[in-house]
Amino acid sequence: MCPVRSDPIHRFHPLPLDHFDRLPDSLLLLIFNKIGDVKALGRCCLVSRRFHSLVPQVDNVLVRVDCVISDDDSSPSSSSSDKSRPAGPFSNLLRLVFGGIVKPLQALGQFLGPKRSLLTETLNALSSSSSVGRGADDDDAEMGQAGVTHHSPTQVLRNFNEIRFLRIELPSGELGIDDGVLLKWRADFGSTLDNCIILGAASVINDVHSQVSEYVNDGFCSNNSITGNGDDNGSIPESFYTNGGLKLRVVWTISSLIAASARHYLLQPIIAEHRTLDTLVLTDADGQGVLRMNRDQLEELRVKPLSASSASKRTQVPALNMRLWYAPHLELPNGVVLKGATLVAIRPSEQSASRKEVSDASWLSTAFEEPYGTAAKMLIKRRTYCLEMNSF
Repeated sequence: MCPVRSDPIHRFHPLPLDHFDRLPDSLLLLIFNKIGDVKALGRCCLVSRRFHSLVPQVDNVLVRVDCVISDDDSSPSSSSSDKSRPAGPFSNLLRLVFGGIVKPLQALGQFLGPKRSLLTETLNALSSSSSVGRGADDDDAEMGQAGVTHHSPTQVLRNFNEIRFLRIELPSGELGIDDGVLLKWRADFGSTLDNCIILGAASVINDVHSQVSEYVNDGFCSNNSITGNGDDNGSIPESFYTNGGLKLRVVWTISSLIAASARHYLLQPIIAEHRTLDTLVLTDADGQGVLRMNRDQLEELRVKPLSASSASKRTQVPALNMRLWYAPHLELPNGVVLKGATLVAIRPSEQSASRKEVSDASWLSTAFEEPYGTAAKMLIKRRTYCLEMNSF
């Protein structure tokens, strides 16, 4: 019998050590939470069985929606039916908003790890609740061009069990606006609208010295330059009511509220399934609109179902009280000039008096990133105009 000898190769060249195996799960989860992006996390699932089991425990998730497919695009008879519909940019806006904003998300095939599990099966499960304008018998995923499968964020997020902070980013804002026009909004929702802030300007000039002598659209001359506390005492000139300035602001306000309420409506299945959520943000890559919900507002929606609009797939907007501030020419400290700058603060009419007394400076000035936060601070120092709007 031959004596047993040790392998000299393994003695001097031991098997390589996987240093990731030395990291505790808590540290790996910290790294995954820093990554956040759902596609990158899907790729991490391919690395090892351990990663595949840890990714569903991530509590900070970002979902970037690749594309938006409206119901009209998925209907074979859409081309013929569109001919009989009234044309116009606002009708196109409504079809986009109500057609399924968060409908398709490119399939996360990376979630298919080395071993098929419940994680994989839930990715392929039927989800009629997340499909707008589709029946329960339809497939849960849509085939796009070149055979690419699309899943909604609702379907993809079912792979995560402990989400606390969720951010969903649309590829663009819903509101089609002309080049050079500024329109931003931020809305907070519970089971219905809590508040909404809208900042708009007919034009944005980045170089003060390149200003034209007259602004034709709003009919104000550049020599009316103010920095928020001009000699006009914040009053709106009479021409604002006669040249379409007020009408344009009303269109901005209604369009922003429609977009916000449509986003809120489409978040229902996600909120219902993820009870660990503390913060939910639905924004867009253009930075046009932001919908936010904190833990109390999320729980309110679960306890008190939203009131849906009878005419469309969106949350009904309650009767509103609005306050408006306006400046024909607002020069910001960094040199940016807003022509026809307008700030609108909106709250439901039935909201309690205690919540209405919240300081405008603290509530409105933090709604937008700079330099637009400064613009809001400057505008609220001017004269306030009150308006009311019925529920719609």
